[in-house]
Amino acid sequence: MSSQKKTCWIIVPAAGIGSRMGAVCPKQYLPLAGKTVLENTLERLLKLPDIAGIVLVLSADDQHWNTIPLARHPKIHQVIGGDERCNSVLNALDFLTQKVVPDDWVLVHDAARPCVSLDNIIQLVNVVQQHPVGGVLGVPVSDTLKQVENGSIQLTADRNLLWHAQTPQMFRLGLLQTCLQRALAEGKMVTDESSAVESYGYHPLIVQGRSDNIKITRPEDLAIAEMLIQQQSSNFSL
Repeated sequence: MSSQKKTCWIIVPAAGIGSRMGAVCPKQYLPLAGKTVLENTLERLLKLPDIAGIVLVLSADDQHWNTIPLARHPKIHQVIGGDERCNSVLNALDFLTQKVVPDDWVLVHDAARPCVSLDNIIQLVNVVQQHPVGGVLGVPVSDTLKQVENGSIQLTADRNLLWHAQTPQMFRLGLLQTCLQRALAEGKMVTDESSAVESYGYHPLIVQGRSDNIKITRPEDLAIAEMLIQQQSSNFSL
């Protein structure tokens, strides 16, 4: 990232409870490679050159964050999240309106993606900053996908047209804020930042990432993430 990108902030939503993990604490605080999942994610993001800062979105009931040394990092700013991810991201964007202008770029990254490649994030920033809308990391679908209704296969999707969306997702603050606000007001389903922008006729860019940028969702994902972190460290390929 060059000096002209110093207003590029990263939002990390971490207000969820991760119910599919079936754990006693939110999944972002589960142990991973000697730290918590969230620490692994944040420490990797903090290695990015020239980032302005990270806005970490936490639950109002969070009892874990202040016990972590990173809670005192000067580049990490905390805001309280909302009922859903989109509400949490909006709260972070509202916070950032006091610090940046609407045309500045903002990255949104899942707290539960601790294996993201720094090279991929830099590639995303370098490519998307020339795009009028924004873009996301993703990987092409490799499996055969079926559309199913009531337990019966209705059709086989053309996987050549399909990608797995990942994070970070990168948009200008003003555009993302407006689209999220409209989607919420109109009751539209928002599954990620890109879906909110797409809802209003915009076409974000897809930038090919890596398959090891996994999202920790289920208990078995922790073991996979630990293996990936060890492998990445040994290969110096963060």
